[in-house]
This record gives sequence, C-alpha cells and structure tokens, in this order.
Amino acid sequence: MSLIDKALAANRNYAKMPDPKLRQRPAPRLAVVTCMDPRLSDLPAILGLPHADLDVIRTAGPAVTEDVLGELVASNRIIGTTEIMLLNHTGCGFTTFTDEELNKKLTEATRDPSPAPMRFFSYKDPEQHTREQIEKVRSHPWIAKEVPVRGFVLDMESGLLREVEATPKESVT
Repeated sequence: MSLIDKALAANRNYAKMPDPKLRQRPAPRLAVVTCMDPRLSDLPAILGLPHADLDVIRTAGPAVTEDVLGELVASNRIIGTTEIMLLNHTGCGFTTFTDEELNKKLTEATRDPSPAPMRFFSYKDPEQHTREQIEKVRSHPWIAKEVPVRGFVLDMESGLLREVEATPKESVT
C-alpha cells in the first residue's frame, strides 16, 4: 500500500469523529514562514504556541517569494495576523547546492534543458538569508508597518532559536 493510500485509510477513520472546532474560521495571530523541512513540522512544540495561533507558510529554503509575500499580505490584511516570524534553520538542504549546480544536474539527469534556469532559492548563510527575507517582507507596501517582522534561525542540534537582527550589529574592535 502506498503512503497516499495509507493516508486515505487513516482519513476515513479520522472523519468518523470530526472535530467540531474545525468548522470555526481560524483566527491565528502569528504568521510563520518556515522551511518545508519535515523537522520543522511540529511548530506548536518548537514555539510553545497552539496550532490555532499559527498561520504557517511553508516554502523551500524558506524563501520569501512573490507567492509567499501574497500569502503574508492575505494573512495580515484578511486573516488578521498581527506578527510575522521568519524561521530558518541550520542544516538546511538548500545550503548544499547552488541554483546553477542544481539546474546543471537536473538538465543532465533528464536530458531536458527546457526548464532551466529554474530558481530554487538556494543560499549559504542562514543568518544572511534571514536578513534578506526580513527586508523583502518589511519593504512590501501592503504589509502593515506596525506589524513586527522578526527573523530567527533554529539550531537543529540544540533546538534553540537565535534571533537575527534585520541589520547586523557592527562589531567593536
């Protein structure tokens, strides 16, 4: 049985006792943009917040793309979230290649260059990437200026969040 078939069977059991709270419109307060990495799937445990408080936007990287910006605008202006958290992490697979390398590898593997060059939003430094993502969100004219936009890197070894300042603090020498 495939995983999708297992999921469908489990869903039939789930549907036998639906949660009446799911009929209510959600009212999350925090929009979280995070990576699609499955290690970040349990955000309520990682952040200590209930599912109901979280509007989770998962993306590769996590990259703040035009689509993600649209979701953040809707989250803030329509759903009513009041804060935005950008959550990167150490050990992200998107730090292990460049867009150019992956385009070349896929073109060679498939013998089809027609999709290239695709943008995969690879990066090398999680903190710098977080700063760039903060700037993309902060500079969007439809994200309310009073909404806090903060970025973090989750250390996958310790489980601790480290806040990343939008602009790096200058070191004193």
